[in-house]
Amino acid sequence: MSSRRVFATARRVLNQLRHDPRTIAVMLLVPCVLETLLRLIFAHHLVSFDQVGAPLLAIFPLTTVFLVASIALLRERLGGTLERLLTTPLVKLELLFGYAFGFGALACVQALIASALTLGPLGLHVRGDSVLVVVLAMAVALLGMGLGLLASAFARSEYQVVQFLPLTIFPQFLLCGLLVPRQRMPSVLHAVSDVLPLSYAVDGMHHLTRSRGAPGALIADIAIVLVFAAAALLLGASTLRRRTT
Repeated sequence: MSSRRVFATARRVLNQLRHDPRTIAVMLLVPCVLETLLRLIFAHHLVSFDQVGAPLLAIFPLTTVFLVASIALLRERLGGTLERLLTTPLVKLELLFGYAFGFGALACVQALIASALTLGPLGLHVRGDSVLVVVLAMAVALLGMGLGLLASAFARSEYQVVQFLPLTIFPQFLLCGLLVPRQRMPSVLHAVSDVLPLSYAVDGMHHLTRSRGAPGALIADIAIVLVFAAAALLLGASTLRRRTT
């Protein structure tokens, strides 16, 4: 795998995004707007905002990055760009890693801005290190990017990409422990939640809101989220074909 071709692909992705201000606005501003709305809802219940705001700091970027990344790569496939690229020396893994670096950079900026707003002006209070909140938010944004690239490999239209959202994100939202602690779920649902990456993101945010320092469980949660992101990227590479229909 050539790092030069990977970074060339990443630069092409970032140049395309630079000419699409609406997509940049969706990725960077929507999580901030949603966190601000949440803060206004809990204006008189700041403890509740602390308990809910941190996990949602992971969930909101996951959703927006998933949609933007999946639709962008799908357009490449439907427009024939992907097929032309795969006839060059660029291999599938280089292509997806290039997309990962391009969207991953924007996803990290998104997580940084949303975390800075939530921990700063919105007044979210966490007992753990605020830097680790940003790190975990970035890891989850990368997970959204990996899942989005994987979903794009199976979709045949942008409508189908949207259909993948309730199939891949919404069940995780219900089972991640945000609405009901996972320990209190029926055993079958608890077992299912154990294999969903968003569960570990929410667990990590709970560790940060309740504990000081960087407990080993938090580091494990971040590592698991990153492993899921890498696995989604590799699966996406395995599904790409040199000819599209």
